[in-house]
Amino acid sequence: MASNNVSYNDQGDRGLGGESTELGQEATAMTSGAAASSTFRLFSTDYKKNEDLHQMLESNKDSLKLEAMKRIVAMIAKGKNASELFPAVVKNVASKNIELKKLVYVFLVRYAEEQQDLALLSISTFQRALKDPNQLIRASALRVLSSIRVSIIVPIMMLSIQEAARDLSPYVRKTAAHAIQKLYSLDPEQKEPLVEAIEKLLKDKSTLVAGSVVMSFEEVCPERIDLIHKNYRKLCNLLVDVEEWGQVVIINMLTRYARTQFLSPWKEEDFHEANNEKDFYHSDEEKNNNDGIAAKTPYIMDPDHRLLLRNTKPLLQSRNAAVVMGVAQLYWHIAPKSEVSIVAKSLVRLLRSHREVQYIVLQNIATMSIQKKGMFQPYLKSFYVRSTDPTQIKVLKLEILTNLASETNISIVLREFQTYVKSQDKQFAAATIQAIGRCATNISEVTDTCLSGLVYLLSNRDENVVAESVVVIKKLLQTQPSQHGEIIKHMAKLLDKITVSMARASILWLIGEYCEHVPKIAPDVLRKMAKGFMNEEEIVKLQILNLGAKLYLTNPKQTKLLMQYILNVAKYDQNYDIRDRTRFIKQLIVPNEKSGALSKYAKKIFLVQKPAPILDSPFKDRDRFQLSTLSHSLNTKANGYLELPDWPQTAPDPSVRNVEVIQQITEVVTPVGKLKSKKDTSAEKFYSDSEEQEESSEASGNESESGSKSEESSESSSEDSSDSESEKEKKSEGSESSCTENGQTKSKNVQSATTSESEESSSQDSSESESDSEVDSTIKRKKEESKSVPRAMGTIKQDVSLLDLVDLSDMSTPVAVPKPAKTSRLAADLEGLSLSSNSSTINVITPVFVPEKSFELLHRMSGKGLGARYHFPRQPCIYNSKMVSVHITFTNNSDQEIQNIKIGERKLASGMKMHDFHEIDNLEPGTSKTVSMGIDFCDSTQAANFQVCTSNDHFSVNIQPPVGELLLPVTTSEKDFIKEQGKLTGMNENSTTITGAPQNNSCQATVNKVVSVANVGVVPSSQDNVHRFVAKTVNSGALVLITMQVKEGSTVQLSINTEKTVIGSVLLRDLKTVLSQE
Repeated sequence: MASNNVSYNDQGDRGLGGESTELGQEATAMTSGAAASSTFRLFSTDYKKNEDLHQMLESNKDSLKLEAMKRIVAMIAKGKNASELFPAVVKNVASKNIELKKLVYVFLVRYAEEQQDLALLSISTFQRALKDPNQLIRASALRVLSSIRVSIIVPIMMLSIQEAARDLSPYVRKTAAHAIQKLYSLDPEQKEPLVEAIEKLLKDKSTLVAGSVVMSFEEVCPERIDLIHKNYRKLCNLLVDVEEWGQVVIINMLTRYARTQFLSPWKEEDFHEANNEKDFYHSDEEKNNNDGIAAKTPYIMDPDHRLLLRNTKPLLQSRNAAVVMGVAQLYWHIAPKSEVSIVAKSLVRLLRSHREVQYIVLQNIATMSIQKKGMFQPYLKSFYVRSTDPTQIKVLKLEILTNLASETNISIVLREFQTYVKSQDKQFAAATIQAIGRCATNISEVTDTCLSGLVYLLSNRDENVVAESVVVIKKLLQTQPSQHGEIIKHMAKLLDKITVSMARASILWLIGEYCEHVPKIAPDVLRKMAKGFMNEEEIVKLQILNLGAKLYLTNPKQTKLLMQYILNVAKYDQNYDIRDRTRFIKQLIVPNEKSGALSKYAKKIFLVQKPAPILDSPFKDRDRFQLSTLSHSLNTKANGYLELPDWPQTAPDPSVRNVEVIQQITEVVTPVGKLKSKKDTSAEKFYSDSEEQEESSEASGNESESGSKSEESSESSSEDSSDSESEKEKKSEGSESSCTENGQTKSKNVQSATTSESEESSSQDSSESESDSEVDSTIKRKKEESKSVPRAMGTIKQDVSLLDLVDLSDMSTPVAVPKPAKTSRLAADLEGLSLSSNSSTINVITPVFVPEKSFELLHRMSGKGLGARYHFPRQPCIYNSKMVSVHITFTNNSDQEIQNIKIGERKLASGMKMHDFHEIDNLEPGTSKTVSMGIDFCDSTQAANFQVCTSNDHFSVNIQPPVGELLLPVTTSEKDFIKEQGKLTGMNENSTTITGAPQNNSCQATVNKVVSVANVGVVPSSQDNVHRFVAKTVNSGALVLITMQVKEGSTVQLSINTEKTVIGSVLLRDLKTVLSQE
């Protein structure tokens, strides 16, 4: 029965209604032996009149009184008013029947505040009940006493709380902690004695009391951090066993405590990043000086800081969303930046919960994703909008997708947005168009693509979509107005169709702002607007006045009379804003005797260049509030919000958290280190699959089977059953977490012999990126799988590793072809990115042309005599079919032998992988040697940064791939080419017109120019003036279709269709440059 009381009590004490429910359940549990018929009548709607209840309460039989109280509590539970029965009920407060007394207390807790005078008559009874041998009666009496909000009984309440704080029952002490908050709200002057009671209860070792007393601490004296010092480690260790709502309160309090008592772990990381960037350019003396400074002030995480992070980590698997969110905000605000990403998977799991939970979680993810994109990019698909989502959830997911958009995934995001624009939800469709505009602003490579897609939406049947597109196009055109005169003309033609006032006003503003680009159209637009001036909305009228003023100043011959007409009409408009604007403009632009000196500057006032608008996320400034708080959700400071303190500049004294140990309990306290190591081991086993694999490889078969059973049983729990990520993601995340944990435990010298070997290997290169750890885990896995390769493969050279043999097997089927097209274009859009199928209509071929151009990797001066150049042989990579083959030629320009040339530290972008070349043992002076390596650029032009090491030095270098080298040439028929091209329209199409192209170029010369820029295949064409080329991307196999149509004169129409919009736009720019040359 006590367990039931605990589960309802922590919420019940926050409101009188909750207390009634709690005691009602206690009473129901104690009276479970009642007859079934009475239980049925308990919630029956056929109540007798209240007069009958009066008689039953005044009866001498406890059974009748008990029946009456059950019916009264049932009335309260159903929301009915039973306050008129208060006098009759309060008479039974002294009953000796425990069941009856509990029900009376339920009633009094509910109505004591309303009937204070009558409740005061029973004070003596409550004081006697505080001495009752039954702990539930004592707790109920204290709860009722603290619910009587009369200042006269404050001394009595204070004595009762002090006595209850020393009670042997943890349940009574928990109730005393709740009563502290009530008394403080009634009389704040009692703060000092209440703080003493809180200090006493903070020392309580019961998990039942911990959450309640911390809540009282937060309400009464949150500034008294000194009360937490001695109890900090105890609270951290008890945290896992505290009930859920207590965990939330304790986590929030410990977050603020950590921000005041520990040094910031972020400054050290920023310091190391700055040093890594400067190492290459600094001299040896500067390096020595920096090393000396760094050695003087190293950052070592406080063991208590690590204790908090380690003990809250298991709570990420809690079934309570508030607990998971609390741990997430704790890691976000106090954990090192490299460890924050551990909370991403747990937050994504909460998105399968109720809509209310989703809304809060998505708000917090939206704030996080602005600062740390890579944290949630692996879970991009989890934020796809579903048709069943409410509008507010859709808009938040859209916001997160926009924040996560990058050069590598923008094509996927834009394809999703294409579908969202067609939604029937008008608000969501408008938000999608705004998101496309933000993507175009943030990622310059897709600006033209997004702009063309928005122009395409101008022909949409839905007027709201067209209007929102106009508003977004207006903002985008402000960045490059001179290049988009045709778009402004097209939008001017839409004025006759669009009726939304905001869209009409935006078009008029564009025409007026850039009237020099449309000198013939602008006066005609003003003429049309002048005709219907009286019927326009206010915002449109204001823009008509602005347009007329700008045209009057730039083209007075055609617009002078029109402007005078508009000024005369607007002078008598009903709206005073329009009348005032009219008078102001007339005095400013029309010179007369009364005009002041200001009219001389009319052109500078109206035609000044406006700065382009910045499209920011609405969640950009929300990080000023603590995550998972009401203030963060509302984006305004709520009542009672406590600011998160800044990190201290100097480390506070850690000895304040030391606790003096009594000799008798030394044996209990000393094994704390062992207890921590056990918790660490269990946590690492739960989170790190890589360690489990290492242990299982050493264990016997039976042990591995039992381990797998235990994993299955753990996965069957509610928190793990909802995870649907692949095994590969789990392994990579497990390896990362294990590396982190091993690095932490090594610094404390608290680790087992089993994990020591893996820790040594991980600590050798602790600065590797996450992508490196993924590559390492993949290599280990493939080496294990390669043991089953037949011995026939032994005929290959010895210098080829087993990993190479496994990767070579991927090259046996290099064909990547599209799936059969469906009748619906939308269905085709939703097809997978990897255009793979069993069809043989598209085949990989040998390169048409292999350029001899090479690029400098390392200059001989920077490399101290070692020079290196690289080129792309346009051959399939022998290491992995998704990698680009790169040949590097090393030359020794010095007079000494260079030894042990190899690849050192790698700093690759997320998702990129690299296969090293074989180490060069020695390179004689004046000689050169060419080696081969493979790089998976993930269909991106981002550079692969790494170090080339010798026996004495290391040099930072990078390989920047031309976009044309990220392709593989394929061949197809003209019919299939046109068929695939029809699927890739809208935002998947980039086109341009090349004027002034050389006319004397033959067909073969044109083909040579194209294949010299991009590794593409030539498609046979039935038309002499049309050239078609096709290729696929190395990583994802996405098709790239190039069409070049030669028109009359020296004009060439060039278009590129591909899902990879970034590749398409960059390739279009390169081809345009080479085709324009003689």
